[in-house]
Amino acid sequence: MKQCESIIIGGGPAGLRAAKALLESGARVCLIDRNASMGGQLIKQTHMFFGSEKQHASTRGISIQHKLLSDVMRYGSRIEILSETHVVGVYQDKVIACMKDDRFFKMRGEAIIIATGASEKHLPFENNDLPGVYAAGAVQTLMNEYGIKPGHKVLMVGSGNIGLIVSYQLMQAGVEVVALAEAASQISGYHVHASKIKRHGVDILTNTSIKRALGETEVTGAELWKLDESWQGIEGSEWTIDLDTICISVGLAPLSELFQQVGANVEYVRELGGNVPVIDNTYQTTIDGVYACGDAIGIEEASSAMVEGEMTGIYAAHAMAKAHPNESTRLKALEEELAFLRSGPHAEKIRVGYKKRGEVS
Repeated sequence: MKQCESIIIGGGPAGLRAAKALLESGARVCLIDRNASMGGQLIKQTHMFFGSEKQHASTRGISIQHKLLSDVMRYGSRIEILSETHVVGVYQDKVIACMKDDRFFKMRGEAIIIATGASEKHLPFENNDLPGVYAAGAVQTLMNEYGIKPGHKVLMVGSGNIGLIVSYQLMQAGVEVVALAEAASQISGYHVHASKIKRHGVDILTNTSIKRALGETEVTGAELWKLDESWQGIEGSEWTIDLDTICISVGLAPLSELFQQVGANVEYVRELGGNVPVIDNTYQTTIDGVYACGDAIGIEEASSAMVEGEMTGIYAAHAMAKAHPNESTRLKALEEELAFLRSGPHAEKIRVGYKKRGEVS
């Protein structure tokens, strides 16, 4: 069994920043991700990043990914990166089980940071398994990583920032966005993103959802209907749209399976996206030496994930008696930045969620 000082599961924004903080503290790091490239969602974000200026606002996501990765790669042999590696088990004695290229192996770390991010939520409707129904992340991957258009005429379902941004990216690629359906009475994403697609003539249909996808062997259209105040479909309000692609963007849910497997306390907090681990003020879970950060502990913007990742790395290093060279001043600055990121009206849900979430006593 391979012995490691610190193991980070998840190479997205939070995981990369946690790795940098650990490396700055003198620790050795093994960074594991199931994808071929590190960076998580950043590798498919071709748009200008929004959020904190200190966390690379106005820079394209793919450029941020290159920056974060180069920050850790300069530490040479102290950083080991295992890409295309699946973590299939995490245990209380800080042993993790992995699969890579059909090879099973185990590792043990003095500290384990779980930064696995989130998965896209599903939307139940008739025929949602037809070819031509995609999640927004899949559309981004097809277009921004592989240069493939998912279709010619697209219905976007969901008006969060991801749905709005992907709609605009589809239009930039020459794909017609026939409409955007939003179940709520108002859009949930930033108005600056909504304005971009509205200026291009795309209707944003509030109090509206998809009832069923049309087609036999592939999507040929969609039947929409209006929703009442209880979010129930109103019979008789249906109408159909001709299209060949349906893109679903109805939110994210934290990936909590590894926390449950290791035996850490997990609780459901709706405002944070679903099941999240109970953590203390150092981001440690109820299992000693197992930490959590990023979207795995609550759905926020990538700016917050990067701040949390760096803080978690500093705290984990301290627990291993490897204090960060600027520990106290850096932690104070990061705490202030995180408070700022959660201070606006769009962060009200996050503030409520963190008040509800339990902490390790």
